[in-house]
Amino acid sequence: MANSNKRNLVPEARAALDKFKMEAANEVGVNLKDGYNGDLTSKQAGSVGGQMVKKMIQAYENGMK
Repeated sequence: MANSNKRNLVPEARAALDKFKMEAANEVGVNLKDGYNGDLTSKQAGSVGGQMVKKMIQAYENGMK
């Protein structure tokens, strides 16, 4: 069963997360719109999520240096 809880731990971070998602989508060539993006294929959505994770890991590794 999918978890539909979209509550952020830090509500003030919502705008930054949305910007981060748009940047990641742009980098992999996926055209996101503000709001609903249910017309994306699983492959497109997965590539956006994968790019976000890749960038988060990279940022964490850079912070460890």
